[in-house]
Amino acid sequence: MIDAQISEAAGRGVPLRLVRRWFWFLVVATWGLMALGSATRVMEAGLACPDWPLCFGQVLPIQHMDGQVFLEWLHRLVAATVGLGVLILAGITWWWRMYLPRWLPWGVTAALGLVLWQGILGGLTVTQLLRFDIVTAHLGTGLAFFSLLLTLAVALVDVPAVGQPLPRWLPGLAVVAALAVYGQSLLGGLVASRWAAHQCFWGRELCQVLYWHWLGVIPATVLSLMVGVVALRKRRVIPWLGRLGYGVLILLALQLAVGVATYQLRLQVEPLTVTHQAVGALLLGSLVVLTTLLHRTHQQSLPGSV
Repeated sequence: MIDAQISEAAGRGVPLRLVRRWFWFLVVATWGLMALGSATRVMEAGLACPDWPLCFGQVLPIQHMDGQVFLEWLHRLVAATVGLGVLILAGITWWWRMYLPRWLPWGVTAALGLVLWQGILGGLTVTQLLRFDIVTAHLGTGLAFFSLLLTLAVALVDVPAVGQPLPRWLPGLAVVAALAVYGQSLLGGLVASRWAAHQCFWGRELCQVLYWHWLGVIPATVLSLMVGVVALRKRRVIPWLGRLGYGVLILLALQLAVGVATYQLRLQVEPLTVTHQAVGALLLGSLVVLTTLLHRTHQQSLPGSV
């Protein structure tokens, strides 16, 4: 059904290429924004601008600009750019709604709603002085927005027909793996927002929060490994599935390696900490892409599908 609607839209001259490129631009920008947010936290620049949405009451606080202020200001600038981009995309999809898949304008509207909520949380992180639950919710909403954008973007991609049926349980397993990685990312965000690792290493406090994050590694790793291996084994008959499975396994191995290195170095190397969150978001994104494509492939194989 999705493929038929996309083909119909392309046949009527709707600028699907523009819409697709706009989606992927927002996906990349959102991933960069999350990495920038992690760098802002690691460099303790979250309150470098004491007010919100301006910074020292200015759009460009040149007189106060130092490394920390620049990080926080740039984070807000990129966030505003992403928000404006989603607003423009919402306008485009509603303007062309008669020619686009019916679910697309509603999906973009949901993404716009997440952007608005994320903006509120961003303001609260400043006015509430980086309260840990708000900071964690800020990360969780960002990951949910990133996942939704990826789902919508991949839903517009042409998927080659599959010559043989896939295991019926594979799409469900991919969903569970993505949810496990999302949950593990939230635990990581909780550790970061409470500075639990630092307090556990140096003061033996909040160690339980850090231990929860360690325990969360097990289900997230096992499920991602299962999905990656199963997908990789199908590479000869379904090349794109094999490539995605390989990507999941590479990102999983990299994330584990960076996590171990971050722990061994007691979080003293800031770029490693930022890389840990950035790779985690990529791992979640690869599972979201895989899940979306698997569900679309499953739809194609159903009796009566177009």
